[in-house]
Amino acid sequence: MENNIFNQVAKRYDSEKQIELAKIIVDEVRAALQNSKSKTLIDYGSGTGLVGLDVASQVSSVLLVDSSKEMLDIAKEKISRKGIANSKVLLSDFTEAPPELKADIVLMSLVLLHIPDTKKILQVLFRILNDGGKLIIVDFDKNDQVSHSKVLNGFTHESLKKTLSEAGFKSTKIKTFYRGKQIFMN
Repeated sequence: MENNIFNQVAKRYDSEKQIELAKIIVDEVRAALQNSKSKTLIDYGSGTGLVGLDVASQVSSVLLVDSSKEMLDIAKEKISRKGIANSKVLLSDFTEAPPELKADIVLMSLVLLHIPDTKKILQVLFRILNDGGKLIIVDFDKNDQVSHSKVLNGFTHESLKKTLSEAGFKSTKIKTFYRGKQIFMN
């Protein structure tokens, strides 16, 4: 984890561009969280909490999980400064050590493309979810213009549905809700 690129960018991660994109994502996630006031939420790959902390008022509790200590330090400071009583942080990488946690909702916002073994992480998240739980993934549609050794270039709806099914998920609903310029690897 010491070579985690997100540790290096943490202090400048909450840029105007990231905050703008997070607001778009939060609006969509809020719609998916209707009637979830009694539910527990894990924001996996939460970073500084740009999305998870903004939806904390819609659920009973939020656990921000990230493998970057520096990102979580910023999230902790936000929790303290904003007085968000129902949110905590956990330093963890579920791909290395699957936790003994359970939640009603797992959120992954712009995280899945950073995880090479998509099926494995989805299997871990499936086991974390309580019966009837919900996985919310926000990520990029496949973009063949993007090529990077450490990041997947997005997902087709068909391939993601197939991988979700292989991981144990029974019901999937996928939609593209935003198209922007230069938001995915510029």
